[in-house]
Amino acid sequence: MSLKKIRRNIDLLDAKLLKLLNDRMGLALMAKKFKSKIEDSDREAEILERIRKNATGLINGPFIEKLYMEILSESKNLQQQDFHLIAFQGEHGAFGEVASLAWDSNLISVACPEFAEIFEGVQSGLYNYGIVPVENRLGGVVGLVNQLFIQNDVHVVGAIELPIHLCLLVLPETDHREIRVVYSHSQALAQCRQFLARNKLEPVQYHGTAGAAKMLAETTPKASAAIASKLSAALYNLEIIKEDIEDSHRNITRFLVISNRENKEGGDKCSIVFSTAHKAGTLFKVLEVFAKASINLTRIESVPTHSGDYVFFVDFMGSNKDEKIVKALKAVEELTSSYRLMGCYKEIKVT
Repeated sequence: MSLKKIRRNIDLLDAKLLKLLNDRMGLALMAKKFKSKIEDSDREAEILERIRKNATGLINGPFIEKLYMEILSESKNLQQQDFHLIAFQGEHGAFGEVASLAWDSNLISVACPEFAEIFEGVQSGLYNYGIVPVENRLGGVVGLVNQLFIQNDVHVVGAIELPIHLCLLVLPETDHREIRVVYSHSQALAQCRQFLARNKLEPVQYHGTAGAAKMLAETTPKASAAIASKLSAALYNLEIIKEDIEDSHRNITRFLVISNRENKEGGDKCSIVFSTAHKAGTLFKVLEVFAKASINLTRIESVPTHSGDYVFFVDFMGSNKDEKIVKALKAVEELTSSYRLMGCYKEIKVT
């Protein structure tokens, strides 16, 4: 093994260590939600004792104890600050995290394996916010997320329209001519079909774009690349061979930000969810209310429930503090069998 190879492996390990430390600090902030006070000497003693016992090889006890004292000190320092958490689905570097940074870069992002975990965490107060995709211009509606909106009483407090720009990522110093296989989420692979075919690259499905980037960095498979975000490249110490490899530049995903508290800042866009009786013309009557009030609808989706019925999601321009909107929503509520104002908020369009 050459010095160059050794140093490259050190760089990869450093990237992993930094990510793991960041994840640990995120868990420390989550732990704060369950603690009555920040100082917990018994817990610290337990951690240090376990570390001493597990110190092996080149890592001696005094060194690792000193290192962990610094880690514990920084964890307590972070817990003393008023950080707010926002949960997204997938691994760090996912487009949900990119969207969360666009909405509020001061929030601490937390990765969740499943969308359901985001809704549960927001409802319980573990996370201050969650961010979830509801539709993609090319891929359509994210059905599972809409189902979770039906099942969970959360408030929509923000929205982001995010252009999805995909990058071809490789391990440092990889010769692009040696690439044969590309890993990514099935949707991302489909959105880069022409690029992959043109360059004779074999697509291999992975559970997420950021997950594929993380796997590439950790397992270092030969002749391989990943399709993911620029953020993933930075987080996992990968090189960008080519940016914007998606076939269509109309690839935009809309994300909603959720909270267990109503948005107090107001906004110019509203979302409602409702169902109607099984009678001819009931949906038409609801939509007629918006038409007569000259309210611009920006989205209407029907989603089947587990019982076989349908609920309708409607987004429209306006504020729930506007008398015209208040009057229209009251009329809608009277026409529907179930009705919920999900929220009034501002929407960010990322360019």
